[in-house]
Amino acid sequence: MWFYNIAIILYSRCIALVARWYPKAQLWSEGRKGLFERMAAAIKPGERIVWVHTASLGEFEQGRPVIEKIRSRYPEYKILLTFFSPSGYEIRKNYQGADYVFYLPADTAKNARKFLDIVNPEVAIFVKYEFWLNLLTELRKREIKTYIISAIFRHNSVFFRFYGSMWRKALRTFKTIFVQNEESKELLAGIGINNVIVAGDSRFDRVAEIARQAKKIDLIDRFRGNSRLFVAGSTWGPDEEILLQLINDNPSVKFIIAPHEMEEERIEKLMSEVKGGALRYTRCTPLTSFGSKQVLILDTMGMLSSVYGYASWSYIGGGFGVGIHNTLEAATFGLPIAFGPNYHKFKEARDLVTLGAATSIIDYKQLARWFAPLRDNEVFLRKVSRLSREYTLQNQGATETFLKEMFE
Repeated sequence: MWFYNIAIILYSRCIALVARWYPKAQLWSEGRKGLFERMAAAIKPGERIVWVHTASLGEFEQGRPVIEKIRSRYPEYKILLTFFSPSGYEIRKNYQGADYVFYLPADTAKNARKFLDIVNPEVAIFVKYEFWLNLLTELRKREIKTYIISAIFRHNSVFFRFYGSMWRKALRTFKTIFVQNEESKELLAGIGINNVIVAGDSRFDRVAEIARQAKKIDLIDRFRGNSRLFVAGSTWGPDEEILLQLINDNPSVKFIIAPHEMEEERIEKLMSEVKGGALRYTRCTPLTSFGSKQVLILDTMGMLSSVYGYASWSYIGGGFGVGIHNTLEAATFGLPIAFGPNYHKFKEARDLVTLGAATSIIDYKQLARWFAPLRDNEVFLRKVSRLSREYTLQNQGATETFLKEMFE
């Protein structure tokens, strides 16, 4: 395992070296300075701790229903939430559902011992990924009940390679491995790991809760008016190039575009090239008159999941890059969904395509061909919407499976 430990040290030093030029690297490095002192000052000896670790914001949303159920049902426990990535920690560092929120220290053997000496959790829960070998080794030595939830394994993962013995050993730390699908269970059985339960994905529970708690947003309601609304979420440049054509070819439809990153140049391009006129959400007030403006740019965070509730159709960005973003937030409201071609590593996206609730497009012609019947045929729109909503309803319940196994 010596090369793993060297890699961890080199990674940490490289992050520190480039922190001066990269804000995320600076947050990663600075957030871990004095970490153990801050943890020791906050966490009282003898507290019963459930530790939940998530890599970033997406995994946090996956683990959130578990955290909130533990908090409500088992108040005798304190909840420690850790993040690896600044994009998760910086947004959720004040999350009220946990008692303590910290960065995860770099995974050296010394850090693993210090971390667990301070925390001493009764239960450790990893969400989806994040197999830190030193931490898992130390958890195993201390016989701390450790679980991984909503995990998914693929045949090309390191666990199934000839050189993956130390990763396979790490899997034996987990009392139970909760996986999303039968394929993952079969792959693990092939390497002798049988303490596996197919429980599904807790994100379905999370988006169901989002739908139940969706906020009424007067400004969105006024912008939509009597028109039908198309919401494009987490978009990137290539997505927006195609969407601009759809917008300009459908002047009777209102559009909301929520860019994944608030790059001024891209926002200004959208504003200038929309023929029907566009406004930015952050520059609107309760007195704003939308008139005939066709597009609203959602240049703020934390609202998209509620905004989907106002829509009739949706587009999810990222499919022309590393991969699409969250489709379930749109599906839970029963929206037909389109996205770019890079979606195959996301089970829910593949499922939605198979059901006919979603489609993958490679250019504007395909997007327009998908949209036209959903725009013009109300019966067809209702049918596709029902498929989308029913898919999310049928896949809820993973959180209950986790908690029953962990605490009962």
